[in-house]
Amino acid sequence: MITKAITKKIPFLLSIFLLSVFSSIEVVGQQTLESTNQALRYSRYSRLSLKIIPVQESPRNFILQIPIEKLEENAVFSDYTFSFTILSSYNQPFTDENLTTLSESDLKLNTQNHFYFEQRIRVPDEQQVAIAFLKVVDTRQGDEYYYHMDLISPFVLGHPNFGAYFGNNIPFDQSFLIQEEALLFKTKGPASLHSYFYPASFEAPYPPMEIKPSPVPREIEVIDEGDFLANIPKDFEKKGYYFIQSDTNSTEGLMIKTAPQAFPRVESWEEMVDMVVYISTRREHEALLEAEDKKIALDQYWIGLTKNEETAKTLIREYFRQIEFANILFTDFKEGWKTDKGMVYTVMGPPNGVTFRQNAEIWTYGDLNSNSKINFTFARVKNILTPNYYTLNRSRALQPEWFKSITLWRSGKMDF
Repeated sequence: MITKAITKKIPFLLSIFLLSVFSSIEVVGQQTLESTNQALRYSRYSRLSLKIIPVQESPRNFILQIPIEKLEENAVFSDYTFSFTILSSYNQPFTDENLTTLSESDLKLNTQNHFYFEQRIRVPDEQQVAIAFLKVVDTRQGDEYYYHMDLISPFVLGHPNFGAYFGNNIPFDQSFLIQEEALLFKTKGPASLHSYFYPASFEAPYPPMEIKPSPVPREIEVIDEGDFLANIPKDFEKKGYYFIQSDTNSTEGLMIKTAPQAFPRVESWEEMVDMVVYISTRREHEALLEAEDKKIALDQYWIGLTKNEETAKTLIREYFRQIEFANILFTDFKEGWKTDKGMVYTVMGPPNGVTFRQNAEIWTYGDLNSNSKINFTFARVKNILTPNYYTLNRSRALQPEWFKSITLWRSGKMDF
């Protein structure tokens, strides 16, 4: 009797076991922010640039501004599919079932340079973490673009309750604003906003294998510029960064980095000297800094590296193209090339793999399925100026690959 009872139970137990195995396989195969490779967002050949800009109407209510920049000429809406959702964690799967499709009728604007959507959402009171997630698929070759923005999380001190716009009513979706350009601030709250100006400049970061902490200025100059009227254009004339608030007693605000007219390209020979620090020896860089004629010194520097004038020209063009991309992609209150991400991007090139956790962003170089791949981990740090501030986890283990890339640069053999 006992034997018969056990025998009858075996198929039932086996079915439960197999169900749990297949369920776990299905979960492993599903896409999450932690498992999805988002390297395309940093590619030099992307056709779109995605952004989500939250405007926080109340603690749980947001307007999601979704400007999608057209990097290819004459981009056509029907060449892409657009969808979004709100995730509750970085390991929550996103599928066709929980993604909301955005149709052409959902467009708020379709300009020469942008597809622009707006979506109002409410985060349930019991939800502790909320992440706005956007997915765009290029239907021609299947490229998948992703973007996400924390709405509520331990790393977000709050989002502004006003929007900043260019003259064509597209939200300010860049990481910098050229000096003397104007933005229009729209608010349903107070008739005026408050501006602080920081005339700060920063040094280039230490290399990845330098484990001692970078020097931090003990004091940062802050200029209180007072109130200005909303809903009329405001100019930004000075080089540095501004912090705009509707309530100076809160942590919510919008940081705007201003840059010279030439930015994101190089502005001067002096700036070029600063930028070659990543691939120069200390003696070489000190000589460039001390040179009276920076142009002549730089010409001698580049030709000295390659021993060939044509190779030197190619190397210069490629290196400063990397600097330009770093400025576009990674500028925050620092110029993009001076950030940890900008430094790694300039020297190592675009990563093969980019994945996110709530507290970190991981870049992978080399074959993603190989034991020889190398990871650069950027730790996320809470910062009042931006919800997406990262610093590199430095390690001496990164030194061999770093020097290998620098050697390729100096020999004129780096190719992305």
